Amino acid sequence: MPASTEKIYLGGLARRLVLDGLLTEEAAHKHFVAASKQKKTFVTFLVSQKVLDGQTIALAASDEFGMPLFDISALNREVIPRSIVDEKLIRKHHALPMFKRGNKLFVAVSDPTNLQALDEIKFQTRMSTEAILVEEDKLAKVIDAAMDDDDTSMADLLDDDLDNIDFEDTGDKAPADDIDSDIDDAPVVRFVNKILLDSIKKGASDIHFEPYEKSFRIRTRQDGILKEVASPPMNIANKLTSRIKVMSRMNISERRIPQDGRIKMALSKNRAIDFRVNTCPTLYGEKIVLRILDPTSAQVGIEQLGFDPAQKANFLKAITKPYGMILVTGPTGSGKTVSLYTALNILNNPDINISTAEDPVEITVPGINQVNVNPKTGLTFAEALRAFLRQDPDIIMVGEIRDLETAEISVKAAQTGHLVLSTLHTNDAPQTLNRLNQMGIPPYNIASAVLLIMAQRLARKLCESCKKEEDLPAELLVKEGFSEKEAKKMKVFKAVGCDNCISGYKGRIGIFQVMPVSEAMEKLIIAGCSTKDLEEQSAKDGILTLRQSGLEKIRAGITSIEEINRITKD
Repeated sequence: MPASTEKIYLGGLARRLVLDGLLTEEAAHKHFVAASKQKKTFVTFLVSQKVLDGQTIALAASDEFGMPLFDISALNREVIPRSIVDEKLIRKHHALPMFKRGNKLFVAVSDPTNLQALDEIKFQTRMSTEAILVEEDKLAKVIDAAMDDDDTSMADLLDDDLDNIDFEDTGDKAPADDIDSDIDDAPVVRFVNKILLDSIKKGASDIHFEPYEKSFRIRTRQDGILKEVASPPMNIANKLTSRIKVMSRMNISERRIPQDGRIKMALSKNRAIDFRVNTCPTLYGEKIVLRILDPTSAQVGIEQLGFDPAQKANFLKAITKPYGMILVTGPTGSGKTVSLYTALNILNNPDINISTAEDPVEITVPGINQVNVNPKTGLTFAEALRAFLRQDPDIIMVGEIRDLETAEISVKAAQTGHLVLSTLHTNDAPQTLNRLNQMGIPPYNIASAVLLIMAQRLARKLCESCKKEEDLPAELLVKEGFSEKEAKKMKVFKAVGCDNCISGYKGRIGIFQVMPVSEAMEKLIIAGCSTKDLEEQSAKDGILTLRQSGLEKIRAGITSIEEINRITKD
């Protein structure tokens, strides 16, 4: 008989699912074979493929074996004996040790018939085991969370590679007394190195080391959301702080004022990661935040930014103009630097002279002359701009327009044959024009210099593996901003959460308001119009607001209503 037609004996939980009418016998056989090929447990496969949900399977198992169902999401992760069972074994069988009493280990499982898991755990721990029935999807989340906690625990720092990470000289010099005070405590060195490496692997943008009265917390920002990754003992808090300050070439004896520094970690011969480090004295010690600056993060093509066709066309048209000013606006962490460097990478040719002034330079690009401004030495944005204008520039990028002097020089450069790119901190594109006016730039100069203003935010993208269609009433969709006609038939998706994502989201995409300054808008600016007048003219010109741009991403199934509501207003 061919292998494909062989019958597999179904026992235990699989048989119960068939008897309850939840699966046909044929479907059960097919899924059993597929689970074996993928080296997954039968229950894990059914839930991951959305054949059945975890609660349905758990209730069937509870009835079949007379076991109570435990809600593992309510378990305090602090009591989990993480080091007692190897992670590979936990993930192989989807079985998690929950707690121990004497010589008995209680193990969370979603399939009580998985005796192999209990036997292997029993063999490895030399303890008797007892199965606790839980839901598979909840178990998967707790396993991931427990393993993440374990990744950054002090007990897991035995990897020799952590001692051999190469930190390059950033060129900054710390006082000699501080260098002699280097923190050489091996566990602390390994712990800090591991936090940095884990954060890079997870694609984090920032790392926060936060001291409190009775605890010390470490959080990382992934896809714009902060997540706690470790809580080291309070007795090493000062050592951690000192270690990071030494790595950043800071004065470790100065704890009363904020300090800035840099760390450069060499991952390979061809790749290095920079960390921009800042300390700030708080009630219970110094809080330290590291901004992770990965050069590869800005080497994305324009197609990956998230523009719609009209926005892309307006952006490309503006950056190819020979002179004028392009402004990008948005809060910290909204992707302004990536957008600017995407433009610079498009324009970066051997026959063009490009100079940038930044605080600090976040991404180094061959062929572009980049300057770190340093107000302490008198090298401000304004001074760097004056120097650029004496060096035959074609394109100038100013990291941020912070004051009238910088704004005036930038506007004059844009009016005298140079393309100027910069950023401002405003909520949307129309407000930016009035912000320049409030800084002291005359309206006629704004109208003649500014080509385009782009406001942006970053929205988390729904995970393609687990996103689920959401049934919402048409009235609610209309309230969110959709038309009555489309609200009746459109598909809207929500975040669910799986092994491949963070709370149902994976990666981010730009939400843009790309506003060219039209002739009608120029007239309004010269006439001293209000922000509301500019907003109305922008709408007449067919420019999408940030909110409308976000709704487009919902229509395309890229993100959820909750996420767009989080980053934009109605």
